[in-house]
Amino acid sequence: MTESNEKTEAVQAVVDRVTSYQESAPEGTVEAELRKGLGEAGLDLPDADVTALAEAIEAAEEGDGPVQAASVLS
Repeated sequence: MTESNEKTEAVQAVVDRVTSYQESAPEGTVEAELRKGLGEAGLDLPDADVTALAEAIEAAEEGDGPVQAASVLS
């Protein structure tokens, strides 16, 4: 497995964790929790990528389906 694949899988794990409790989270919590989870996993993403992931997670609640980090970040 390449380093890029490992990073993508680690980002996906954080996205899945944040998505799982996003519905009950107060407004504005998604991006903060995403940043926290990425930091705990030792991952550093550009602000634009974190924002894009947060927006995708919030859109998923509205019926867009599960968030695929690789698709959002490509």
